[in-house]
Amino acid sequence: MEILRRDFLIDDLRAVSTESGVTGTIVVETERTIAETEWLSEVASSSDLICGVVGWAPLTIPGAASELERVAALPKVKAIRHPIHDEPDDQFVLRDDFNRGIAALRHFDLRYDILIFEKHLPETIQFVDRHPDQIFILDHVAKPRIRERRLAPWQHNIRELAQRPNVYCKLSGMVTEADWHTWSDEVLSPYIDTALEAFTPKRLMFGSDWPVVTLASSYRRWIGTVRSAIAQLSTDERDWILAKAAIEAYGLATA
Repeated sequence: MEILRRDFLIDDLRAVSTESGVTGTIVVETERTIAETEWLSEVASSSDLICGVVGWAPLTIPGAASELERVAALPKVKAIRHPIHDEPDDQFVLRDDFNRGIAALRHFDLRYDILIFEKHLPETIQFVDRHPDQIFILDHVAKPRIRERRLAPWQHNIRELAQRPNVYCKLSGMVTEADWHTWSDEVLSPYIDTALEAFTPKRLMFGSDWPVVTLASSYRRWIGTVRSAIAQLSTDERDWILAKAAIEAYGLATA
């Protein structure tokens, strides 16, 4: 993990984006503090490269709505994320206090990023069904067990979740779920193909997972893998995956 033990700032983002042909991006919380969300918003405000921010806000406290109102007023904040996969309770997404916080998001036009392991998919499907009018973005295709070359039960559950039209999915975080040293396009192909079939190009978006991706790949190699995997699609379908799905899901004004 030593490669991640430094600051990654806007100049680093510009460098990898330029190298990889990326002209617009969304930055995502890592620290679970409003202070970090405020900082991300401030950085985004000074950069045309950053089109949106997925921040953090406390969703389970009694005053969650007032905190959400404050965060939603920050420039370029488009969504909230709380890392479910770090919660010791596998039923966390079904808690009443958490669901009250999620229900408040729509009042502030905020999306929600879902960060889970594949074991959480059955509960996540129930959770999403409680909020049919809320836009969700599933991160990292729910972290399937790629290292073990396991498709079941992830494949069945991801197809079931994709039946909900208010759920989008990011093609991201896959190389770090595979063997960091030996992964290949062929190893990832069944997972990418499943996500593409399930969500279709209009609800599937490229995600870099940068800088975490650098544990197993460069940004440039990973985006090259995705571009190769979708090369057979039409130009319009590729445009949805590489830009338009994110623009639509996050309600971005620019790309």
